[in-house]
Amino acid sequence: MTISIQGVSVSRGIAIGHIHIIQHDQLDVREYTIRNTQLDNEIQRLNDAIANARLQLRAIKDHIPVSTSVDISAFIDTHLLMLEDNALTEEPKRLIKERLCNAEWALKLQRDALVNVFDEMADAYLSTRRDDVDHVVNRILRLLLNQKPLLHELPDNHLKNRIILADDLTPADTVLMQHYGIAAFATEFGGPTSHTAILARSLDIPAVVGLHNARRIIKNDDLVIIDGSTGIALVDPDKSIQSFYEKRQKEVKRYYSSLNKLKNAPTETLDGVPIKLLANIELPKDFEMVRDVGAKGVGLYRTEFLYMNREIPPDEEEHYETYMKVIKALKGLPLTIRTLDLGADKQVDGAGRQSGPVRSNPALGLRAVRLCLREPDLFRPQLRAIIRASAHGPIRIMIPMLTNVQEMKQVLLMIDEIKAELKTDSIEFDNDIEIGGMIEVPASAVCADVFAKNLDFLSIGTNDLIQYTMAIDRVNDEVNYLYDPLHPAVLRLIQTTIEAGNKADIPVAMCGEMAGEKEYTQLLLGLGLREFSVHIATLLEVKKIINNSDITKLTELTRMALNATSGAEIHELLQEVNSEIN
Repeated sequence: MTISIQGVSVSRGIAIGHIHIIQHDQLDVREYTIRNTQLDNEIQRLNDAIANARLQLRAIKDHIPVSTSVDISAFIDTHLLMLEDNALTEEPKRLIKERLCNAEWALKLQRDALVNVFDEMADAYLSTRRDDVDHVVNRILRLLLNQKPLLHELPDNHLKNRIILADDLTPADTVLMQHYGIAAFATEFGGPTSHTAILARSLDIPAVVGLHNARRIIKNDDLVIIDGSTGIALVDPDKSIQSFYEKRQKEVKRYYSSLNKLKNAPTETLDGVPIKLLANIELPKDFEMVRDVGAKGVGLYRTEFLYMNREIPPDEEEHYETYMKVIKALKGLPLTIRTLDLGADKQVDGAGRQSGPVRSNPALGLRAVRLCLREPDLFRPQLRAIIRASAHGPIRIMIPMLTNVQEMKQVLLMIDEIKAELKTDSIEFDNDIEIGGMIEVPASAVCADVFAKNLDFLSIGTNDLIQYTMAIDRVNDEVNYLYDPLHPAVLRLIQTTIEAGNKADIPVAMCGEMAGEKEYTQLLLGLGLREFSVHIATLLEVKKIINNSDITKLTELTRMALNATSGAEIHELLQEVNSEIN
């Protein structure tokens, strides 16, 4: 009997193959005290384990083919950097000396402390980086415990055409397995921003995450179908189901192959309305891919990676050098830099760590522009670097999570002060650099007309806008079913923002995940959106929908959607309209 398990879709495509289950051995960390005479030996054990973990990762990186996506080596680099971080190399030694405890115990204590920091971060992308801490620490622990290498790290070909099922996968796991020609990934944990999801998209391998308790149902060698578009895993499919998905598999491959023809085509609706299609970027190396998909620039460049895995925040020169590399890579394409958006009570070490109790709801705490205005020593170096870099290429500054006019005025005043300083020092910059704000809080959407009068552009961040409008935590399994981009309240806030931009004659973009979901494209066009900023992997799909849409025919759809009383009702409307294009 065919069993269907629903997970979270993270990487498109269909795979049919037999399962190989990866069991990450449970690490039995003994906790015991040592004598003073054993201190040097225990610290040396830790040093040796860290050095060997470093050698393992470098060996894996050395085997990455030149043709492999740059995202892959970037994740290995992240883990290598963590092995140089005092938080993992020095702090456990302090615990060994202070508590006279064994190295495994000290490392576990430090791992728990670091994981708690990431758990308190409001940003979904940053909070899932706790997985990286787990993976690096577990690699060191396996060496301390003298465990044998994991089976899937052995160099053989037993994984070819297999579908990998695991609790979760490390970047090193993923790099190793891509050489074996695996068919797909499936994990019990993780979300759309987990490293498994990002790597799967980069490798263009079908993947589904969040298949809770899948290993209780699926056994080694079971035949399974992974549908990366719907997030479904089908266990032991009968012949008719298998035949259906084999046919779909071929159709999907032809479809994505046909999208490549759109790379150099203009983005314009059937009735002649030009649409600007930009890319969302997270890592510096991603910029090499922007031109490959025909994006007209970068609509969202997240800069949080600069602050991760370090004790001291980046200074002005490090910011400046980073942005200059990006400008060079873009070769004249416009770049929108979102200023620091770390969240809540826990920030990077040395970057204004808050005292006092840990807050119960970090998403509503000191984050984004609130943190930056509270900590100008953290904010000003980034602003100065961006403004200096503006002399060398088209750059825009985007301020996240604005909620009131006072915040906006404080940021604009700070920018004016920095410009005056640079003029005094005869440092070149673009005096007309554009300043925009993200609309991701209901308060700023309702008052979008006020922000539009004082800023050069607006960008709608739907991820947080939906979360705050619906009063739910979008990464909480218990309530994320309420996360609904089509809720009438969300659509009305989007429309209000777009109308405010039109009235003030400034552009309004959307850089949240909703902009990259092709089923929403026609509705957003009907609402008046003319600038989309999406993940590189979805850009051509969105482009195809845009180029096959007639805005003059979407008036009725928009009217009905705005008058609807539920997201389900709007979803049915969209299904009918989208079926005419797909």
